[in-house]
Amino acid sequence: MRRFLTCWFILVEALCANAAHAQMKATAQNVPEIPYESVRNFLKLPPNLYLGEAIGVATNSKGHVFVYTRSANTRLFEFDQNGKYVREVGEGLYGFEFAHSVRVDSEDNIWVIDEGTNLVIKFNPEGRVVMVLGHRPEVVAGAVATATGPAPPAEKYTFSRPTDVAWDPQGNIFVSDGYGNNRVVKYDKNGRFIKQVGSEKRGSEPGQFNLPHAIAADGKGNVYVSDRGNNRTQVFDNDLNFKTSYENVGTAWTVCISPGPHQYLFTSNSNPNGNPPGSWDITGEIYKMELDGTVIGKFGHASKQFGGFQVVHMMDCRNPNEIIVAEIESWRVQKLMLKPPQTKISYAK
Repeated sequence: MRRFLTCWFILVEALCANAAHAQMKATAQNVPEIPYESVRNFLKLPPNLYLGEAIGVATNSKGHVFVYTRSANTRLFEFDQNGKYVREVGEGLYGFEFAHSVRVDSEDNIWVIDEGTNLVIKFNPEGRVVMVLGHRPEVVAGAVATATGPAPPAEKYTFSRPTDVAWDPQGNIFVSDGYGNNRVVKYDKNGRFIKQVGSEKRGSEPGQFNLPHAIAADGKGNVYVSDRGNNRTQVFDNDLNFKTSYENVGTAWTVCISPGPHQYLFTSNSNPNGNPPGSWDITGEIYKMELDGTVIGKFGHASKQFGGFQVVHMMDCRNPNEIIVAEIESWRVQKLMLKPPQTKISYAK
């Protein structure tokens, strides 16, 4: 049953992505190239253990790396700061079906967002489940049929293929509820519903979404949402009131905000699943930005080879000079060492 459900979600996700979400060429001009090196053999898996699609990646305060992967089963692996395998978290967990993202909060709790079970799951640092948001469809009912006709109203405590999670300094929880619904939901630190922006319906106006695919919050509690289907990143205040949007760096697949007194925003104009015609020439790069949307530079290119990117689905930027990227179609995780931007300016093509 689990393998059947996984295959079913892969098919539906591919159809949705190809039909509704075309990739957009970035329009930012005069963007400096940021040189980088990719660390070879960064993750060291034990014999007979392999990554499938690398869907989520995050680090904790010790520099340990967590990778959420879709394989024969959805699995969550932990590696130390040198890439040495440490353990598997949540093996056989009822909430694991079809991975989408993993995050680590300021107290080193590990959060996973599972698109297949409609759950956001919080583990403590020891790897024990301490909070669950959402409700998994009952297994006895089999795979949930693809909805037809108008979507039912979004519910406070039930998700429809959620995508990511973030927190503000007070511990409030923000969930992007992304493939079935098109909204962002705010809960308090205990998981009590506060507010939402967006709804079950797709839209392109400010405060509406067409596949909110990733989410992050800055030190002031502002919320940044990768509105993938609308080719933009929307920014909200802590009460989910719309502030602005960034629409010049292509299609926002994922977003990451570095910690510290000077925070940076990273967003990926990832080349899409299946590599449709022409996509390699206008996608693949990652942008480094100020929080106000000023583009500092870009790095990377579409490639199946090591050093290039093949569908960056998520990234970690705890150290803004060491970016860790998780890629879907190349089944890999790369650690990128960024260097100062080149003085030569490259023009966006």
